[in-house]
Amino acid sequence: MSVRPSYPRRARTRAAVALCAAAILATSGCAFGEPEPDPAGEPPRFPTPSVTATPRAGGIDQQVATTVLATGLRVPWGISFLPDGGALVTERDTAKILKVGPESGPDGLKVTTAATLDEVDAAGEGGLLGIAVSPGYDKDKTVFVYYSTEEDNRIAKLVLGTEPTPIVTGIPLSGIHNGGRLAFGPDGFLYATTGDASERGLSQDPKSLGGKILRMTPDGKPAAGNPFPNSLVWSLGHRNVQGIAWDANKRLYASEFGQNTWDEINLIEPGKNYGWPVVEGQGDAETDPKFSKPLAVWGTADASCSGIAVVENLLAAACLRGQRIWLLELTAAGGVLGQPRAILNGEYGRLRTAVTAPDGSLWISTSNHDGRGKPAADDDRLLRLVFSGGGAGRS
Repeated sequence: MSVRPSYPRRARTRAAVALCAAAILATSGCAFGEPEPDPAGEPPRFPTPSVTATPRAGGIDQQVATTVLATGLRVPWGISFLPDGGALVTERDTAKILKVGPESGPDGLKVTTAATLDEVDAAGEGGLLGIAVSPGYDKDKTVFVYYSTEEDNRIAKLVLGTEPTPIVTGIPLSGIHNGGRLAFGPDGFLYATTGDASERGLSQDPKSLGGKILRMTPDGKPAAGNPFPNSLVWSLGHRNVQGIAWDANKRLYASEFGQNTWDEINLIEPGKNYGWPVVEGQGDAETDPKFSKPLAVWGTADASCSGIAVVENLLAAACLRGQRIWLLELTAAGGVLGQPRAILNGEYGRLRTAVTAPDGSLWISTSNHDGRGKPAADDDRLLRLVFSGGGAGRS
């Protein structure tokens, strides 16, 4: 298998967003609930979702209902929910922050442009990437974003409609491996993922912000309890972390792009070293105990998983090259029960982001306009998944 290609830094054409949406209706035999009325008092008109079955541990099938929430987007990258139930969605290449719902129109959820960030340089794999809504949004109206400029990757905060204020700058930049995921953890601190920016040595350098998971205050300062003095670094030895999520016991998981052989899901612990570029995948880690071993690995053709989410006891990983969602059943101790199972194989193309919605459903974004996919007429799309039979997203 060949090494994944590098992409030159190049400007991309900005694209408009088509307003089109759909959502979910109850189906027989599944634990789906009727949608709540929108703020105008009228329930949105939702089409019937497609329903498929996936085997669970013990041989019991689990139904999964998938509904298209929005279409016509351009490389939606980050998703974070607002207190009103709507979501903010970043578009990597257009540098737009979109507002999706909770209002509905004749075709489903309403999509509008909430902001466009002029400082963003969308080139290669860079652009407007992660987004995280402040836990205190009702009072501070603050949103955090991770984006590329001509000089670096950076994290900034802003109130929609105003210019962003950078809180962390100097994150290494390249045409590839820019990391970019943002999320507030259950401890109230902001976490960010970075890539090695195609310079392998950065991942093992504790003084570099490249190839790391970072943990910080909302002002971009090292959070109390970080493992290295006066440092944002929470964990190191990463190639390109693309997704983070926590389980009910506040354990942190991350998805990571490998190079030629293995893509990984890792259980992240403070100060631990995850091996890159010395090791790649679980087999190599067996030979060097100072590196943490992955929870799960897949061949790159079957995975290249980006965003992840934990819903009840399921970890869902949205995969780009693999064009599927891998589901891992987590144990109470933070391990994996049985074998991972795949859903949506090839049905929607490249899948970028996975997040848990306030109602317990799972939102997924496609990424077929990112230069490596084959976009359909209605791409890119936001999807909503609901699981039945004691699974996830039981509205």
